[in-house]
Amino acid sequence: MSSASFVPASRWFRHWWPLLALGVVVLAVVAFVALSWWIQIGARQMGTAAMQEFPGDRVEALMAYVQSERHTLAERNRAVWALGQLRDPRALPVLQKFYTGQPCQHDKFLCQYELKKAIALCTGEDFDPARWITRAIARQ
Repeated sequence: MSSASFVPASRWFRHWWPLLALGVVVLAVVAFVALSWWIQIGARQMGTAAMQEFPGDRVEALMAYVQSERHTLAERNRAVWALGQLRDPRALPVLQKFYTGQPCQHDKFLCQYELKKAIALCTGEDFDPARWITRAIARQ
């Protein structure tokens, strides 16, 4: 093997590291967008399921779902999560109605942590790096 055909790893890395770094950044951005989109699709699907049972648009149906005693706490907690992901301020009265700020008792009450997160998202107080994805999907 001639010395001309062999390139040391450090020299190769020095030459190609900017492209490798760019690839990692692009991959991270694509993963972030895909995850955000997947979360929004899940929230919309929960809203669509609630609309089959309750009148109104997604937010109105989810608000009714959260207040429904016919559903388990786990199902209602998922509706709370969906309301937070939809980030609509109309949901605030219902979310605040159930939020006590006490420690969670998942066997008796709606999850206080999920309620707190949903309230923060609906008021815009929570940092939301995926807000533009949320708006794009909401327009569909």
